[in-house]
Amino acid sequence: MDNEALRKLLTSVQNGEIKVEEALEDLKELPFKDLGFALIDNHREVRTGAPEVIYCAGKTVEQVRQIVEYMLTRDNNILGTRASAEMYEAVKAICPEAEYNPIGRTITVRRRPVELTDSYIAIVSAGTSDLPVVEEAVETALILGNRVEKITDVGVAGIHRLFDRLSVIRGAKVVVVVAGMEGALASVMGGLTDKPVIAVPTSIGYGANFGGLSALLSMLNSCASGVSVVNIDNGYGGAYCASMINKLAGS
Repeated sequence: MDNEALRKLLTSVQNGEIKVEEALEDLKELPFKDLGFALIDNHREVRTGAPEVIYCAGKTVEQVRQIVEYMLTRDNNILGTRASAEMYEAVKAICPEAEYNPIGRTITVRRRPVELTDSYIAIVSAGTSDLPVVEEAVETALILGNRVEKITDVGVAGIHRLFDRLSVIRGAKVVVVVAGMEGALASVMGGLTDKPVIAVPTSIGYGANFGGLSALLSMLNSCASGVSVVNIDNGYGGAYCASMINKLAGS
C-alpha cells in the first residue's frame, strides 16, 4: 500500500463508501506480514515511496515463491534481485506476467502502472563484463519509475568511446558508473560532468582486484568532486540512490 492507496482508503471511510470494519481489515497487515520465515514490510512504500525488494540470494526457491505470492495479494510492483532461473520459473507459475532478466538476474512484476520521469538516469559501464551489475541497476531504475539511458563498454582503456557519448551522459540528472578492474571510470566521469556520480565497483578483474576491493578503494579515493560510492556489485543500491536524486522536486 502506497500513500495514494492509503489516502483513497481513508477518503472512502470519510465519505461513507466503505465501513470502518472493512478498512480495519485492510490495515491489519499494513505494518508487516509474518510468513514464518520472513516479515514482509507492507509499510515500506508509505515510509519511503517504494515497496520492499526481494533479495533472492540465500533464499530457497519455495521461499521466494511464497514471498511473491503474498506480495501479489497487495497489488505491489515486485522486484527480486539475484534471482536464479529456477526461482523465476516458480514465480512465473503463479504469475504469468513476471519477467526475468537473465543477465541482471532480476525478476520483475508490474501490477500497477509506472509513470516514467521526464528526466533520466545515465547508467554507464566500463566493460561488457560489468553488464550483470548494469542490468540489475537498469531494472531497478525502471521499476522505480525512471527513464534510463544505458551506455556500455566505454572504459578508460578506450576513452575515445566515452567522449562519443558525453552529450547523452551530460543530459542526465544523475549518472551511475559501473566499473571493475581499477575503477578509474568513476573519477573520469566526475571530472567531465556537473551531475552527481554514483560509483558502483564490480568484482570484475584479475587477482589484485581482490574481488572488487581495488575498484572500491579507487572510487573512495577519487579526487573528482561529486562522486559517491556504493558497495561492490550493488547495482540495485546505486540505481535506488539515483532514483531518489532523479525524483527530487525542483532539482
